[in-house]
Amino acid sequence: MTGEPIPPEHLDELTAAMADLTSVLDAEPGEAEILDAVCAEAVRVIPGADMASITAIRDGEPTTAAFTDDRAVEIDRVQYAAGEGPCLRAAETGEVVRLPLATAGAVWPEFTGHARRLGVGSYLAAPLRVDDRLAGALNLFGYGDHGFAETDSRLLRLYTTIVSFGLRTTRRYHQARQRAGDLETAMRSRAVIEQAKGILMAVHRISAEDAMKRLIAESQHTNVKLRDVAARFVAELSTTDARA
Repeated sequence: MTGEPIPPEHLDELTAAMADLTSVLDAEPGEAEILDAVCAEAVRVIPGADMASITAIRDGEPTTAAFTDDRAVEIDRVQYAAGEGPCLRAAETGEVVRLPLATAGAVWPEFTGHARRLGVGSYLAAPLRVDDRLAGALNLFGYGDHGFAETDSRLLRLYTTIVSFGLRTTRRYHQARQRAGDLETAMRSRAVIEQAKGILMAVHRISAEDAMKRLIAESQHTNVKLRDVAARFVAELSTTDARA
């Protein structure tokens, strides 16, 4: 990393912001709440940032997935409608886009004009790539015409790198938990089906294949899932045995 060092106080703020963001992730909120927190902490971390938004590219179409101010959404929509702008460039190229709006008019006139009407004078965007479900850019807006500093670009790049890793890790954890839950459900389903088959085989003196066919036929006839048919059969038999 070259250029002027990031001031220690900014790194301290980044550390505190990441600790707060980790607390949010530990609470296992929904995706919208997580991304809102990412935006809020970005405004806290980057000097000169007054608003933030996250552009998500889904099926080739950009949308604003989170924001701290409605004006940020308006500015994003102007870029989406025009098919060009700093947030789209950051998402497409993987590079940080930093500029005062005074120098952006010739390149993105619609974006620049609308941003200025809403009081925004500076813009900073960094790519935010988590996985196939979330890829886009984290966008920062400043009311001043400072254009952000080079250290701000590097600090935002560091922030998005940490955030991307954290979100990716969190998603993998939840996916692993979901797979474990699905496996447990499948094992319970298989167990009750095997139990129902065993009972049918013993009562009717039939093969395992014929017992399975009876369960499948009942499932199709009643339009009830096979595991539910088996569970109901076992439960009814257990109730009958208890009464006897």
